Amino acid sequence: MTGGGIQRSSANQMSFDERRSIRKSFSQELNELGPADDEPLKLTQKIPKRYIVAALAFLGFCNIYALRVNLSIALVAMTDNETAIVTGSVIHVSEFKWSKKVQGYVLSSFFWGYIITQLPGGYLATKYGGKNLFGGGVVLTAILALISPPSARVNEKFFITIRILQGLCEGVTYPAIHAVWSKWAPPLERTKLATFAFAGSYVGTVIAMPLSGVIADRIGWPWIFYIFGLLAIGWFILWCVFVSESPAKHRSISTAELEYIQVSIGYSPLQIQNQKPPIKSILLSMPVWAIVVAHFTENWGFYTLLTELPTYLKDFIRFDLYSAGFVAALPYFLMAIVVMLGGQLADYIRSKGLLKTTPTRKLFTGIAFIGQAAFMIATSYCTSKESSVACLTLAVGIGGLAWSGFSVNHLDIAPQFAGLLMGITNTIATIPGIASPIITGEVIPHKVIYLLDIQ
Repeated sequence: MTGGGIQRSSANQMSFDERRSIRKSFSQELNELGPADDEPLKLTQKIPKRYIVAALAFLGFCNIYALRVNLSIALVAMTDNETAIVTGSVIHVSEFKWSKKVQGYVLSSFFWGYIITQLPGGYLATKYGGKNLFGGGVVLTAILALISPPSARVNEKFFITIRILQGLCEGVTYPAIHAVWSKWAPPLERTKLATFAFAGSYVGTVIAMPLSGVIADRIGWPWIFYIFGLLAIGWFILWCVFVSESPAKHRSISTAELEYIQVSIGYSPLQIQNQKPPIKSILLSMPVWAIVVAHFTENWGFYTLLTELPTYLKDFIRFDLYSAGFVAALPYFLMAIVVMLGGQLADYIRSKGLLKTTPTRKLFTGIAFIGQAAFMIATSYCTSKESSVACLTLAVGIGGLAWSGFSVNHLDIAPQFAGLLMGITNTIATIPGIASPIITGEVIPHKVIYLLDIQ
């Protein structure tokens, strides 16, 4: 992106000194670490602090998505028929007699709040930093999770209100983490650090879906919300203790790592703290709108499967609730692996000069989208459980390559405003999360069981 004071930063435009700094090996960094009095290094001193930030961001996204997707399993348990004996007769009842249309609104309500705080979150992250915003968004969502079960028992409107509030809190997290990486991630490590953190979303999904099924089956659906809420509060304590807003504010970062990050990025937080975002240039930028289109497209398929896959597996492919949770997690397990490996591969391609940054982003996004489309179409022709699950798993999994494409592109075109750019693109990309469950509920207004003879 050019004009309007926005700095374009890519590995192919760096000075020789920056390249030399970025390519400093891990072993060289460790040799330069250490206190002046030559005391033995503690384990936490040996680990570069940017990797600790990445690890905790990974766990943060695990919690974010666990708190988000657990409803997909909980809702099945909340509305599923249970066998009961009343006056000697066996009957089938459900705790919540919500229609498919109401369930669609319940599933989409999170995104009503989520879309509102994307832009404010981007602005606040750019102006004040992302650390506290990211942590605060997660812990407030966790607190609201703890009051979700009693709110559902009041009525569906109260429960929907809690989900909207959770969306408002989580809406700041993606812009906030981009603001964190704008200060912590060297240019040629951006993809692998950012995608490693993002992979936590899918690992969280992998853990939450089967575990939610087990929890609902063994101790009841309310504990799905209680357990994941408490885990997220525990994570928040670790985030506050071990992460700082920027490398310069970290209490125990080595001089070597601090210089490595600041020289390779090319600016310090103090140099850009009073810069005003060039809103006009951003809104007129074709690269920004290309990211918007890619982000929207990816999220339509992802959110549709995220909210509807457990129900599809139970009602259409005939898995029970326990099995549906495990099977629904398979695509996200593969996606987590692909996201992390894709980040490593993209940075390797860029660092070796095999492709410049822009072609690399286009390549990964293109492969992901074409692959997803092919396997989703193939799913509609499947006639067995195994082939259906295989195609769905590959469709979701290959989509992980897109996160080495458009999702880190904000950091390429304007790193100092990456949080704001993520807020803009994710605002539009959240529309599928609202629209998809509602449209699904309208297209399929009644529960359909065993629609096809899938063996």
